[in-house]
Amino acid sequence: MHARVVETERILSGDALRADGLPVSNASVGQRFDSWCAALEAQVQDAALTPSERQCLEHFVHVSRNMRRQLIQCYDLEQLPRTNNDMEGFIRSIKTRYRRISGRKNWNRYLLRYGRRVAYYEAQVRMGEGPAEIAARVRAVAHARWRTGRAEQQARQEEQLKQYRVRHRRTQFLAGLEARWAKTTLRTGLLP
Repeated sequence: MHARVVETERILSGDALRADGLPVSNASVGQRFDSWCAALEAQVQDAALTPSERQCLEHFVHVSRNMRRQLIQCYDLEQLPRTNNDMEGFIRSIKTRYRRISGRKNWNRYLLRYGRRVAYYEAQVRMGEGPAEIAARVRAVAHARWRTGRAEQQARQEEQLKQYRVRHRRTQFLAGLEARWAKTTLRTGLLP
């Protein structure tokens, strides 16, 4: 099973295509990955497998098929992080930049306020775009589209903030809910 997982990782990293001298793209990696998954599905029917090996292989093939769309997306954009370590490094660079700007150790408040826009901005900076290019790109967005996106982001932020309050300030959150409920029921006349 270990060898199958390592070969899958080799295909998804693009090393299998580079070794054959082929270009690495979403289409080429997807084609190689699909043929590998088909070969693994054929191996599931092998009578030499133990029941435990068969169950593990079936699960691996099932997860690989279900996650295919997410696994085969990063090859056409060179700046996109390829591995989890690259992604963690990218997130760490965002945190470090914020800590340098603000002097704070924790970036949760920053993330709650600005949301995923910070990651988009950092990605554009990494691609070599300067502040003028980023500002021009932002100005090109239609006002109605910006308002829609901003409303969606605010709804997401409110949900995250609510989750934070429930986890970290449960008693105050519940007391606030009870006060709002009491005020609503008194106003509508549901309570005597």
